[in-house]
Amino acid sequence: MAEHKPSRLWVMRSVYLGIALLIPLLHLLPLTVGPRAWAPPDLLFALTYAWAVRRPEYVPALAILLAVLLSDFLLQRPPGLWTAIVLVMIEWTKSRESRQVETTLVLEWMSFGLVVVAAILINRLVLLVSVTSTGAFSLAAIQAGATIAIYPLVVLVSHLIFQVRRTAPGDIEPYG
Repeated sequence: MAEHKPSRLWVMRSVYLGIALLIPLLHLLPLTVGPRAWAPPDLLFALTYAWAVRRPEYVPALAILLAVLLSDFLLQRPPGLWTAIVLVMIEWTKSRESRQVETTLVLEWMSFGLVVVAAILINRLVLLVSVTSTGAFSLAAIQAGATIAIYPLVVLVSHLIFQVRRTAPGDIEPYG
C-alpha cells in the first residue's frame, strides 16, 4: 500500500526532477581536453521514457518540459526544439501505453528504439529546414545507437534502485 500514498507520488516526482537536473550537469564535466569522437547516450530521454511507460504519474508533462528545457539551455541546443520533440514523443507513448496491459521488455525496447530514431530524425530535419548547424550525421547515429543500447540498464536501475515498476492489472491507481 505504500506505493499508493500521495507522498510517494511527490517524492518520486522530486526524484525524477533531481536525476533529470543531474544528467546535464554530468555532461558538462570536463572529462576530455579535445572534442569527442563519439556522442554520449541521451540518458534523460531514456529515463523519461522508462518512467513514463512504467508510472506515467511520476513524470508529468510540466516536469518533462522543465527538465528537458533546462538541458537544452545547459547543453547549448536550440532552446525548445528537443524539448518539444521529447514532450510530444513521451506524451504519445503515455497515451499509447495506457491501452496496453502486457508488454515485454523486448517489445518496449524496440518501441523505444523507434521513438529515439524518429525523434533524432525529426530534430535533424527541423534543423536542416531552418538552416541551422546540425553537426555530423554519424554523431547523431552514434547517439541514437548508444541511447537505445543503454535503455535496458536504465530500466534495471529504475526498477532496482528507485522501485519504478509497471502497474499491475490488479493495482488500484488513485492518481488517475
